[in-house]
Amino acid sequence: MTNLYFIRHAHSTYTPDEKGRPLSERGLNDAKRVTEVLKREDIDHIISSPYQRAIQTVQGIANHTNKQMEVVDGFKERRLAKGPVEDFTYAITKVWEDEHFSWDGGESNMEAQERGVQATYDVLKKYDGKNVVIGTHGNIMVLIINYFDKKYDFAFWKELGMPDIYKLTFERKELISVIRIIC
Repeated sequence: MTNLYFIRHAHSTYTPDEKGRPLSERGLNDAKRVTEVLKREDIDHIISSPYQRAIQTVQGIANHTNKQMEVVDGFKERRLAKGPVEDFTYAITKVWEDEHFSWDGGESNMEAQERGVQATYDVLKKYDGKNVVIGTHGNIMVLIINYFDKKYDFAFWKELGMPDIYKLTFERKELISVIRIIC
C-alpha cells in the first residue's frame, strides 16, 4: 500500500502573485499543527507544489524528518484565468459546472485534473509502498481525488479547511480509501 497525504495549504493573505504568495501569520501557526499531526505518521518523502504557501505548509515536516522536499509542478493550483477574475465565486462555479469549460488563459477542470492525476501516478510509481506528503491546493487536490471517486466534488471543495489533510491509500493505481486527518 502507498499512502499519499494530500495537504491543502494553510491560510495565506491574497496577493495577485500566485507563486510567491506566503502564508499569513495564522497560516504559519496552522502549518505548525500540520507538522505535529504528520509527526505521528511514518513519512518517507515530502513533495510540494512550487507555490510558496504550499511549500511553507509542509516545510516543517521536511525539517522534522530531515528529508529534502521535492517540488512537483503538477501539484500547483489550477489556473482559473489569465489574470484575476471579477467574481471568483461565479468563475469557480462555472468551471465546476462544465468540466470542459475554461476562462481565457485558464485550465478547465479536465485539463487541471489530467495534470494532477499524471503527477499522482508518477508519485505512486516512484514511491510504491511509501508514505508521501504532498503539499498542494484545494482545487487541484479535489480534482485529483474526484478522478478516483466522484463523490469528491465541488460541494466537497467548498467544505475544505485551510489547512486540511486527506490520506489516500492506494494499492498500485487503485484507490482503496480516503481518510480526513484532523489537524
